[in-house]
Amino acid sequence: MMDAKPGKVYVAVGNNLVDGLATLEWVLKKWSSHSITIVIIHATTNILNQFVYTPLGKLPASSARDESLEAFRMYEQEKINNQLSQYIAFCGKIKTRILPMEKTDEPIHEQIVELISSFRITKLVMGMTFLKSSSRKSRGSISGSFYVHRHKPDYCELFVICGGKLVSLREVNDEGLMEDDQGNTVARMREKAPFICCLGKVLFENSFDGRYSSFSSSSPTNKDSVDSHNQWENNFQELEKYFQELLSSKSDDEDCPRELNKNRANKIEDLRVKLNEAHETIELMRRKAKENVKRQEKARWALNLCSQQTEEFEARTNEEITNRMEIKKDLDRAKENIYEIISDIEESKSRLRSIIELQSELSNKLQISTIAKSSAESQLEKEVTMRVDMLRQIEELRRQRDVIHRRIEFCREKDAIGMATRITELTCSYKEYTAEEIRFATDNFAERLRLKSGNNWTNVYRARIKHTTVAIKRFDSVNSLSPELFQAKVKLLGSIRHPHLVAMMGFSSELRCIVFEYMHHGSLQDILFPSKRISPRRNRALYWQDRLRVMSQVSSGLSFLHPADRKPIFHGNLNPSNVLLDRYLVAKVHGLNPKAHAFFDESEVIKDVTDFGLLMVQLLTGRSWARPVEEIVTLGSLGLVGMLDEVAGSWPSDLAEELAGIAIKCLSVKVYSNWSIASVMRALDVVKRKADDLVSPGDHLAIVGGKQMEDPEDVPRVFLCPIFQEVMKNPHIVADGFSYELEAIQEWLRMGHNTSPMTNLSLKHKNLIPNHTLRSLILEWQNKRSTQPP
Repeated sequence: MMDAKPGKVYVAVGNNLVDGLATLEWVLKKWSSHSITIVIIHATTNILNQFVYTPLGKLPASSARDESLEAFRMYEQEKINNQLSQYIAFCGKIKTRILPMEKTDEPIHEQIVELISSFRITKLVMGMTFLKSSSRKSRGSISGSFYVHRHKPDYCELFVICGGKLVSLREVNDEGLMEDDQGNTVARMREKAPFICCLGKVLFENSFDGRYSSFSSSSPTNKDSVDSHNQWENNFQELEKYFQELLSSKSDDEDCPRELNKNRANKIEDLRVKLNEAHETIELMRRKAKENVKRQEKARWALNLCSQQTEEFEARTNEEITNRMEIKKDLDRAKENIYEIISDIEESKSRLRSIIELQSELSNKLQISTIAKSSAESQLEKEVTMRVDMLRQIEELRRQRDVIHRRIEFCREKDAIGMATRITELTCSYKEYTAEEIRFATDNFAERLRLKSGNNWTNVYRARIKHTTVAIKRFDSVNSLSPELFQAKVKLLGSIRHPHLVAMMGFSSELRCIVFEYMHHGSLQDILFPSKRISPRRNRALYWQDRLRVMSQVSSGLSFLHPADRKPIFHGNLNPSNVLLDRYLVAKVHGLNPKAHAFFDESEVIKDVTDFGLLMVQLLTGRSWARPVEEIVTLGSLGLVGMLDEVAGSWPSDLAEELAGIAIKCLSVKVYSNWSIASVMRALDVVKRKADDLVSPGDHLAIVGGKQMEDPEDVPRVFLCPIFQEVMKNPHIVADGFSYELEAIQEWLRMGHNTSPMTNLSLKHKNLIPNHTLRSLILEWQNKRSTQPP
């Protein structure tokens, strides 16, 4: 029965290319539905070591020159390589490799049986021409096939192919029969005649090839044949002479009686008859002598050939004897190694007995230990149960305490925000801080709190003033602005209040610092073109809806700076690094130039519109665009649509084309004289309303850190980390009673803080306790939000 997974199939092919291809074709059809590896067994008789084929026939290799012999060998090897290449090419995509057979004096059918045992061949396909052409010492192809069939191991399945068809081997009454798939007898196994009979047939057959006649003429046996021929000629001459004497004696005896003459005539007639018979016999013997000369020449050639083969056989026999002696030596060494191994085994057995005794002793001790362990485990389970109950009660108390603290904090913060909002709306005032307050808020301008360094003249630090996170921008006392210009900058920023302009919360004239509201998500530059220094937690992406919202918000801020009823304030350096994003990804413009208000220049206002157009192109394509603006204008709106940023998602084609058209108009503001930032804001509002109609409320979420950012109005304040201002994943309770994100509070403590981030009071200890209750509430809240319909 054929295996489900045949694996390797060994195919033995001979020098007959047609039969070899027919055999491989049968193999490919047989296992066409299986994944197999074909191993081609090929044995080529290196007959060039003994004979060379020439136009005059097969001559001994010793009679050829070394150059000719090498050329013959290269020709034969190239022919074999071409044949093997055709075999491999015929197999196509099936994995195929060649297994060459070593040339030995052993018959090829015996080598095949040994090869089956060595490689544990389970599938062997053998062509009929393989045994016929592989070795001169092999039996006939039929008898050789039966030999392999009888002596192969049981695990090997043999397939014999004749003319591309499978034949079966069976034996009936000690006679081997080879039948096809229909039961017809293809061939019978016949034993060959002994070598002596074959040699006699060669010596005495009537017709023989005459290509050895030149060799026979120089043989010494020819001299014996000539002597035998001369002897017959001499005998014939004596008989002729004797017959003439008899005729001459007839005339001398005429006087004798008639009866005596009659008797003599009869004798002469008898002699003449015998002489004719002798003549015929001589002719017959002469022909036989010629035939014997030819046969003797044939016999001498055969004897010479046998002599050469005998010498080769003796050389091989001597080599075999030498090999057997070496094998015997190897066998003796192997026996010595076996004796050593046996002694090692005995020693190992003794050690094993000692180990077994030790194991038994340890097993007894283990049983005693197991009993004691079971008793301890039962006691431990009781203690664990009691501890779990206590922890559950403690956790419940802590949860209640956290809820109360959160509610109190929420109310305080809400009141503070409401009060600050009312004060800002009424007075738009700002506070001047002392140097001590600024140093305390920045921990004396600690390096760990520095957010950004720019052009070696400003430093920005993150700080906390009255439980509020702010950004303090410090101007260097050496290369910074003059006192007059600093006061002008403070006055300008203090007089401007807009939702999409970064608000100034205060300043310090002594340290030349300006306090701004803190923008949690950094600049648009960090989002669109992140650098390696940005931590993975801050790495984020914006969908196209959020990019459209950023365009609209930035245009709103610029429109506030470019009013129609008063002298405009130009920005002068609008780029992604001066567009900041707060906690909820609201865009605000930063980096106003104090000189922008003092000196009005229409070209600077036009430059703000052009810079805004370039900002829109960067939001659309996600590219920095260091090339000239003219090249972008040359691309046109359709060219920009073909380069949209795939990170932003699937842009609606009509909206993207409208946005690209607005950007091109901004870049070509000199051509469109009536195109202002107010026109840009109105056009963007129209596009934004269309986008709001396309996007459902659940889809309009920003992507921050690879996840969707929740609507801040829907997130309970207790779920937000006080430091990151994000929904906590792994909340931990600190000694101040508040819960923080584990990563945030660990970073806070690593900075060397010993105070609470919320109360600024000293912490009694730095132990962090997981808040499993709060984490369960957050997970439950997130699951409910995910199951709600859009």
